[in-house]
Amino acid sequence: MKQYALIIDHESCWGCKTCEVACKQENRAADGIRLISVLEEGPGMIDGEMDFMFRVNICLHCDDPPCVDACPEEAILKRKDGIVVMDYKKCSGCEACIEACPYDAIALDEDKGVAQKCNLCHHRVDKGLIPACADNVCLAHCIYFGDPKEIAQSL
Repeated sequence: MKQYALIIDHESCWGCKTCEVACKQENRAADGIRLISVLEEGPGMIDGEMDFMFRVNICLHCDDPPCVDACPEEAILKRKDGIVVMDYKKCSGCEACIEACPYDAIALDEDKGVAQKCNLCHHRVDKGLIPACADNVCLAHCIYFGDPKEIAQSL
């Protein structure tokens, strides 16, 4: 089965946050919940000049995701294609997955009482589309989706 990954070239990101907007529109995440977030680091000095760096934080769909093992409700599973998905109907809101995630990529929707994370827009991927954040919205063209080996060869 084909494997999927979302790979971000952080050095090319200029912090426009269109990926955040596209994700919010596609997934209708609650206020305060960002399934993808662009964080500004800086200012810092690069080659003697002040510069800013942007880091995009998102679920990395780990090879061995600690959130899967931490979830007592079995609401999180890793699909055969590498996408780690959460079944919000099964989630009890216990926050065990939030504590287990080393990337701070899971948040609690307090209104609904469930944890939320990037599901890599699997509803789109299953239809042959790509995730909303990677669907030609990134002005810096630094978000890549597809087979991780193929992406690595093209970078």
